[in-house]
Amino acid sequence: MELRRACLPSALLLLIFVSIVAQTDGKKSAKGIKLVGAIAPSKNFQNKRTTAFNVMNFGAAADGKSDSSAAFLKAWEAACPLEGRKRIYIPGGEYLVNPIKFEGPCNGIMEVQLSGVVKAQPDINVFNREGHKEWITFDHVDRLLITGSGTFDGQGSYAWQHNTCSKKKDCSLLPGNLRLNFVTKTTVRGISLVNSKSFQMTIFGSNNVRIQHIKIVAPRDAPNTDGIHIGNSTNVRITDSEIGTGDDCVSVGPGSRRILVSGVFCGPGHGISIGSLGRYLNEPDVSGVTVKNCTLTGTTNGLRVKTWQKSNRSRASDFHFEDIVMRGVQNPIIVDQEYCPVGNCVKGAPSLVEISNVTFRNIRGTSASRMAVHLFCSKAVSCKNLVLQDIDLKFMDPNSPSLAQCYYVQGTALGYMNPPACLSLL
Repeated sequence: MELRRACLPSALLLLIFVSIVAQTDGKKSAKGIKLVGAIAPSKNFQNKRTTAFNVMNFGAAADGKSDSSAAFLKAWEAACPLEGRKRIYIPGGEYLVNPIKFEGPCNGIMEVQLSGVVKAQPDINVFNREGHKEWITFDHVDRLLITGSGTFDGQGSYAWQHNTCSKKKDCSLLPGNLRLNFVTKTTVRGISLVNSKSFQMTIFGSNNVRIQHIKIVAPRDAPNTDGIHIGNSTNVRITDSEIGTGDDCVSVGPGSRRILVSGVFCGPGHGISIGSLGRYLNEPDVSGVTVKNCTLTGTTNGLRVKTWQKSNRSRASDFHFEDIVMRGVQNPIIVDQEYCPVGNCVKGAPSLVEISNVTFRNIRGTSASRMAVHLFCSKAVSCKNLVLQDIDLKFMDPNSPSLAQCYYVQGTALGYMNPPACLSLL
């Protein structure tokens, strides 16, 4: 009994000491020392917080008449320097915007969420006065996201009559709708592009670009309104989109590498093209283009590789076209090394673009022209290692069989062939 009484004061002192230590540790924890078992805020979660910049708060007017260019730029300039993720929000309504360039580099992720309709000036003199060759440009931006259900409307119908590129080789293209210049890690998703004065979207000098679930529309007679044109870019993926326009649905130009086009519905238009190539001196090579799981309807060409007559020397290689459906398409499969859309090229001068390692596999459907397969390569540098495999292209007139013709081609044919192959059968 006496022993218990003697130990009691010591036990009380020990409890008081432990309580003081715990309170002290609690104060230290509040100053940043991590508690065991506590849940600390995630840095990744903090980085994903989005700061919104509504263009209306910067003076934009959704009336389709007032010039909202300055408001759009102010919103971008306020967001660009900040860390983290920022969103430029364009709410419902119509916004008139003059030629505008959104310039980087920026800190963090830049997102443009488009819910409204952004309209260009119809008058091309506005572009000429301000020295702009494009309408909406994003330049040197890393980690860019353009998304939403809205539309960029180029209002090009007034300008198309001023297009001279169908008449002469040396011409100036009219302003395009959307241009991505030197961007990286960029995604464009969900938006629509309509009635551009020229190319609807251009991707130039860029890397790691994803185009998903977009819609592109222009009349079939709108000149030079390519849906998406790619130049000097790598790792570009265009997927699950609808493109109907007055020129190529997708065109892949010089300097492009590792390009994928998949799940695209094309028509009207001029088909899906690699080229034109060889027009200019010292063009960089094109390689690694895959087009698959696409449907082309009523286009004037199908899958096309085109190089200019009297072209300069370059290489075009490793192209793979597979699992494609043609519906009433003229020239479903065409390699044209005498491309001359303006009709005043130097006759007899062969193309010097070397085409090699090209595969057309599982191409099926109907041809609006009797010549369903047209492989017209250069007599100076014949096409090498070209493969046709499992081709079934029926001429729309059931009383006439479809045909194939090959010139200066080294290659093979495999599997089912309709029309009959003009290459050596294996």
